Amino acid sequence: MKIILTHEVPGLGSAGEVVEVKDGYARNYLVPRGYAIRWTKGGQKDVDAIRRARKIHEIQTLEAANEVKGKLEGVQVKLAVRSGDAGRLFGSVTQSDVVEAIKAAGGPAVDKRAVAIASPIKTVGTHKVSVKLHSDVVANLDVAVVAA
Repeated sequence: MKIILTHEVPGLGSAGEVVEVKDGYARNYLVPRGYAIRWTKGGQKDVDAIRRARKIHEIQTLEAANEVKGKLEGVQVKLAVRSGDAGRLFGSVTQSDVVEAIKAAGGPAVDKRAVAIASPIKTVGTHKVSVKLHSDVVANLDVAVVAA
């Protein structure tokens, strides 16, 4: 089945690409979650709109991405969350929480879809988080999670 990706899907492609996948994968996973739409003859307009929107959100040049990386890695990100006695959190820290903490610490604006948390943050302490700024530039942050 031909589909148009609306979001970046690891191992498949980036937003705006037309790809061929198995019918079940498209019907049961990609389309219901909003990662893709079905391809049609008039779908080229959709592809163009997705590419325009992606260019607006994407950092255009490698130099600009490296500049944002320097700003991000210089920010001390501290996140106060509710936790129990043993240091376990009530819930977990999400990508949106990290983006808000970066903004509160005076860092640059970052898209939450660019934030990658390797394993769920469910304890108090310092955790590694990466932010994909460009296809070649990834900023690595230390996020300090403290009990509120």
